[in-house]
Amino acid sequence: MSLRSEKPSVTDNPVKVVRSFPRFTLAQRWEHGILILSIMALFFTGIPQKYQNTSWSQFIISSPERLELLQQIHHLFALLLIAEAVYHVGRGLYLLVRRRLPGDIFPIPQDFKDAWQMVKYLFFITRQPPKFGKYSFEQKITYWFLFLWIGILIVSGIILWYPIQITKLLPGGVIPAAYLAHSNEAIVMAIFVVIWHFFHVHVQRLNLSIFTGSMSEEEMRQYHSLEYERLTSAETEDAAESGGSA
Repeated sequence: MSLRSEKPSVTDNPVKVVRSFPRFTLAQRWEHGILILSIMALFFTGIPQKYQNTSWSQFIISSPERLELLQQIHHLFALLLIAEAVYHVGRGLYLLVRRRLPGDIFPIPQDFKDAWQMVKYLFFITRQPPKFGKYSFEQKITYWFLFLWIGILIVSGIILWYPIQITKLLPGGVIPAAYLAHSNEAIVMAIFVVIWHFFHVHVQRLNLSIFTGSMSEEEMRQYHSLEYERLTSAETEDAAESGGSA
């Protein structure tokens, strides 16, 4: 009987490399996390104060000490939100002065065309959805809506925090107006964030780029095709220049 040694066959099994594109910086992700934390804390400590006559609110605020603690927590996270807003606006102004502020987040006429194209696509009038750059018109709506509403909350909250000092400068009617604006806008913003932003971005699409900082090539092609084309064409041009200079 002859013994024959056989080499094991080696089959090619290449590992598929998933390419990703940078989307948000670490600072932007920290800002988003602070914004989520502060808004949630402000909402859950503010709602019981708005509906003090309800049974569930009286269960939470069952004593003056609990009410004072709730207000202290509310004020603490209000300061955190104000600090975040000041940093965000200050950094934007700094980049604007240095001529380094990207213009991707600002509305342009193309956004209105994209919105109309999306309406026609949703009603099956056209087969092609709009193509987006770094930010779609939906993302711009979300950003500027929150920017405006957070500004209203901060201004009205400061008025309610220091009513005596404010009424020395402004008429007394500004206090109830600030109360209505502060409490109602908080509810509107919470509904908008949960129904529009959270569901549309994190549930429907499972877009986690604001947490990971990057987006896969497939997602870039599908949701930000113009930005994908711009980035890949820039890479091609850089490669051609480096090859020509070699």
